[in-house]
Amino acid sequence: MIKALLIDDERLAIVKLEFMLNEMKTVEVAGCFTDPVQALEAAPRLSPDVIFLDIEMPELNGLMVAEQLQSICPKAMIVFLTAYNNYAVDAFELNALDYILKPVNRSRLSVTLERLEKRLEAQALLHPVKATLVHCFQSIRFEYGGVIIPNFRWRTTKAQELFAYLLHNRNRFVHRDALIELLWPDFPVKKASSLLYTTIYQVRQCLKQGEIDLQISNVSAGEGYLLEVKGLHVDVDEWEEGIQRLSLIHSGNVLEHHRLFELYIGDYMGDYDFLWAESERQRLRTIWLHHAMNIGNFYISCNKLAEAVTVYQRIVQMQPYFEQAHFGLMKIYETVGDRPAVESQYNHLSEILLYELGIEPITEITNWYETWKQGNHKNIPLEDKTAASL
Repeated sequence: MIKALLIDDERLAIVKLEFMLNEMKTVEVAGCFTDPVQALEAAPRLSPDVIFLDIEMPELNGLMVAEQLQSICPKAMIVFLTAYNNYAVDAFELNALDYILKPVNRSRLSVTLERLEKRLEAQALLHPVKATLVHCFQSIRFEYGGVIIPNFRWRTTKAQELFAYLLHNRNRFVHRDALIELLWPDFPVKKASSLLYTTIYQVRQCLKQGEIDLQISNVSAGEGYLLEVKGLHVDVDEWEEGIQRLSLIHSGNVLEHHRLFELYIGDYMGDYDFLWAESERQRLRTIWLHHAMNIGNFYISCNKLAEAVTVYQRIVQMQPYFEQAHFGLMKIYETVGDRPAVESQYNHLSEILLYELGIEPITEITNWYETWKQGNHKNIPLEDKTAASL
């Protein structure tokens, strides 16, 4: 949506122009001013993309106003409005986007907006916006312009968990009592309230010092807080939306599927023992495992066994108790005739499950392994059998 500022000392002219711009559906009129001085004061706050400016005004000439606007709003483009065409040269010397003669008609205004959209698209390509990205996989980190913000530290562990909980509930109201119960359940209410206010202040200061554009707002007359993430990117959101957006895996999109697979560098807030995050942690882990196994199966179907091994090994590394990934590796090793690798993978799985969980591999894997082992034993040369028995 294009944000516009209108400046014209003729009230009826402004009303007409605002009406036509609103009809275009691509423009948001951020402000209308008949007094250019007031417009100059408001312009930095409104941060317009385009300024429609009348040249003939009694107190300040529009060309003079344009020079000041270019200083305080350097990114805004200017469209001059006038009943006379003798200002055209001066207007374009000020690098105006366009020059429209009054009365403004819709077809001419449409031409101006097309020029504006093309100019904005070109600027976006030359100067892409460096959005802030919040990482939640494994640990909370902030990234700006593709670079992790260095040396960011929370003042206390309570400040860290408070921010994490607000981020977990981003764009949703969180009652102060819920925060107190979470962080200071055994404290008297008065003391806990004081600690909450202090910790909120610490979180705000940490974000400010890190130059992270995130606001924690007091809402409902101080009864709670709201962390809005407008204009902010969260890795778990983009990852999950990416998976949902893609169709079933095929040769044309497998690289994008693999990129999303690699974005999952660890469980959701996996570095912290936040019990309140466990449900979301498990949900996202399940999505990743399902997605990862689909990628591995696709590689196998295409006989890209090296790629499949890479996927299964990554799953085993991150989720060592996930038996199907071990099983996938065993079957690939069996396909390429690597008998020691099959045995090693099965033994590795058995040891993990026995020593850490006190269980054995599922029946499907055990039966497959025993059948495979018997079949391989029959194919071992006689001298190898003799050596094995010694």
